[in-house]
Amino acid sequence: MRIRLLAVGQKMPDWVTTGYLDYAKRLTDDVRLELVEIPAAKRTKNSDVDKMKAQEGEALLAAIHVNERVIALEVGGKEHSTEALSQHMTDWLQGGKNICLLVGGPDGLSKDVLKRAESLWSLSPLTLPHPLVRIVLAEQLYRAWTLLKGHPYHR
Repeated sequence: MRIRLLAVGQKMPDWVTTGYLDYAKRLTDDVRLELVEIPAAKRTKNSDVDKMKAQEGEALLAAIHVNERVIALEVGGKEHSTEALSQHMTDWLQGGKNICLLVGGPDGLSKDVLKRAESLWSLSPLTLPHPLVRIVLAEQLYRAWTLLKGHPYHR
């Protein structure tokens, strides 16, 4: 199964890329994590936030593949324990579809993107910096996968 992480924002600091890749490369052939960076809308002091979110949303929607199950990361979404995420991963593997996870930019996801998502997932009730979300998400996916494999990483 392939999990594609579509994330708004490019040119992340080295610590973000290093942290994300550290966990992404640990996943083996049965679960692969792939990052697709979506350019953020240009922001100015007088930018229209809804217009920027809509522009980023159009790019996110265009990057979704036809047969992917779409899950948007949203602060108002459902929170999952590691054990619950591991069970979702089992369901995803058995479902036969690849997964597409969507992470918005600094202003979040557009209404159209949220409508397109089959489910909304919250990593935390805390507001996390969007670059950090990539690392936390990769680590949690790796942790859930190790639970499935009986690996001692999750104790």
